[in-house]
Amino acid sequence: MSTLFQVNSDFWSNLFSSPWQIVIHVLDVGIVAWLIYRFIKALAGTKIMSLVQGVVLFVFLKFVAEFLGLTTITFLMNQVVTYGIIAAVVIFAPEIRSGLERFGRTPQALIQTRTVTSDDQIVQAFVDAVKYMSPRKIGALVAVEGTQTLREYITTGIPLDADISSQLLINIFIPNTPLHDGAVIVKDNKIAVSCAYLPLSESSSISKEFGTRHRAAIGLSEQSDALIFVVSEETGAISVAHKGDFVHDLSIDAFERLLKEQLISEGSETKPFLKTLFGGKKDA
Repeated sequence: MSTLFQVNSDFWSNLFSSPWQIVIHVLDVGIVAWLIYRFIKALAGTKIMSLVQGVVLFVFLKFVAEFLGLTTITFLMNQVVTYGIIAAVVIFAPEIRSGLERFGRTPQALIQTRTVTSDDQIVQAFVDAVKYMSPRKIGALVAVEGTQTLREYITTGIPLDADISSQLLINIFIPNTPLHDGAVIVKDNKIAVSCAYLPLSESSSISKEFGTRHRAAIGLSEQSDALIFVVSEETGAISVAHKGDFVHDLSIDAFERLLKEQLISEGSETKPFLKTLFGGKKDA
């Protein structure tokens, strides 16, 4: 007991040995807290967050088992931890790779000047394409990948890996052409595929006025953080789905403002999906 008391005494005396040491320790704790905050905020609303919550609960139960002296349960939990880490890396390899790629691009983003960025050009391409297709009632369905991978849906489409342009988007969705059916998926500022199949929403509260494209947009938004926009083939109305929210009958100006809010990064996080800001009508 005296040895433990001496160790604790030495720890606290070293911790506050000088004002400079106090500043260093405060900075150390502050950096760790900020990293944890950013990590949790980046995972909020994703499927990985559910895994993280489960891991935290599992670790808590493991400490309880050790404290109570439950030897067998503690042994089994240690085995799960040993092999669970490997399993998690294999299962979530796409998400981990995507996160590392984004992290690697951060230094470049910090030194870039913001004149006309690729994000601006992409948003303008989307707006120009919709501006052409909407009055002509050319049906369209476009999904822009967020932090969660859409690889399982990308594999269902026809690979393009093409630069985004309004002309290409318009040409893809012209009726009775080989690529017009299904969805276009945008990944890493490229049109990854066309003719992709998206999951249909099973919600019974969706109005019957919405067809397969709208149900697919809502379905994908319920299962990922992708931003999906739709042009109705029947009415030419513009709709957007994101994280389970759905707005329709947007004007071109409202659609452009929404895209800029969601897709153009200005050194801050993605903005909330504000349904009432754009004059759109919410449904299901």
